[in-house]
Parts: sequence; structure tokens; C-alpha cells
Amino acid sequence: MNFEHILAHHLVDHKTSHKIVATLGPLGSVDMGLSPLLRTMWIACVLAIVALTFAARSESSLARVMRSMFEPLALFVRDDILKPIFGHHAGFYLPYFLTLFFFLLTCNLLGLVPHMSGVTANPWVTAGMAICTFGLIQFAGVKEQGLVSYVVHIVPGGVPLILWPLLFVIEVFGMFAKCISLCIRLFANMLAGHVVSLAFLCMIFIFAEMSKAFGTTMIIPSVGLALFIYTMDVLVSFLQAYIFTFLTALFVGGAVHPH
Repeated sequence: MNFEHILAHHLVDHKTSHKIVATLGPLGSVDMGLSPLLRTMWIACVLAIVALTFAARSESSLARVMRSMFEPLALFVRDDILKPIFGHHAGFYLPYFLTLFFFLLTCNLLGLVPHMSGVTANPWVTAGMAICTFGLIQFAGVKEQGLVSYVVHIVPGGVPLILWPLLFVIEVFGMFAKCISLCIRLFANMLAGHVVSLAFLCMIFIFAEMSKAFGTTMIIPSVGLALFIYTMDVLVSFLQAYIFTFLTALFVGGAVHPH
């Protein structure tokens, strides 16, 4: 078993269809061909849209069961995450954060399904989501405060004028650092579960190289530990969706309420 090859499968996105080039003018071109990550993200989007729409609009017994599962999560995002941070602005930003939470949760859980890619265990995907967070921070700040007031309030009040340019650069860098931390935290935590499970399974082959009998005795403990980590990854999927959503709300709320 090539541990390095399997790990690279999570970090490198390989195209699985013919090359489809989209020209972006002076920015160059992008290959839009289908890849495992894109396929999994599309499946996650379709699953989330279909499941949530069915639960919200259907009156069947299955829909009521699904509604009883999804509604507490939606109310938790609204009442326990957004309202304490955004106050009366919560309703405006609720659609984005509900979309963010359920998309992350679906992608996290799909990453545990065989033949699906660990979308949120890829740094480029989490980086793209962090860029969306950075853009939302700027949008919310300008929308709620106005452009000039937002730029002025990036630096805390009461700072001597001579230090204002330096602190402005530091605060902007800190804004980037917050989004980078979002990217790394989600990617690292989701990748860690896959790596640990794989490491336990690799123990079978490592010990089998020493002795086939020794490798056979490692099957039950290795598979048992891998299944335990796999079960914990289900909990981590919910936890990381909550953490990313909460921190995004916290960073955006700082732009909405600068004081």
C-alpha cells in the first residue's frame, strides 16, 4: 500500500474528463474539466437542495421526519450563531450562512462515503471558501457603514494619527490572517481524520511485511481503530461545519458592528 500516493489523492485534484478551457482574458485560462472534487461538490449541492426543499415543502411522513432533523440545525444557526452577533441584521445574512452551513456539512459527510472525494480535506477548496468569507467581510462592512466609514473604522479609534497607516496595514493583514486560519483549520481537521484512519489500516500491511501471521493478527485491532476514527469523523463533520460558520459570522459581524 502506497501511503504517499493515497495521501496525495486528497491534496491533488486530478481531472477525469476532457480538458475544457475557459478564457478569463488578461487573467489567463482555467481548465473547467470535471474532476473528483468538482463531481463531489456538485453532488453535495444537488443533495442539499433536494433534501432541504423536499423537507420544507412536502407534507409526507418522510418529509416530516427530515424536517424534524433539519429544522433544529437551521434554528441553531439563526438563534445561537447569527442573532447574538448580528442582532437585527441577522435576517439579511441568514440565507448565506444557512447555505454555508449545510453545504459544508454535506461535503464533510460525503467525504466519508467510499468513492467520494474529501472536498473539505483539500486546501484549494477551503481556500476558495475563505476567499468568499473575506469578500463577505468587505461587502458587509461597506453595506452597513459606507465605504469611507468602513475604511476609517478598520483601525480602532483613539490611535495617534502618525501610527494610523502602520496600524491600518496591520489590521488588513490580520483580516487576511483570519481567513487563512479558516482555510487551514477546516482543511487540517478534515484531512487528519482520513490520515489517521488510513494509518491504522496501513499497520496491517506494514506488519505483514515482517510476517504474514503478524499482519493477520493486526487485522481486527487495525480495522476496529479505523472504524472508531471513522465514527468520530461523523461528529467532526458537524463540529467543523459549525466552527467555520461561527467564525465566519464572528468576522463578518466585526465589520457590521465595528464598535
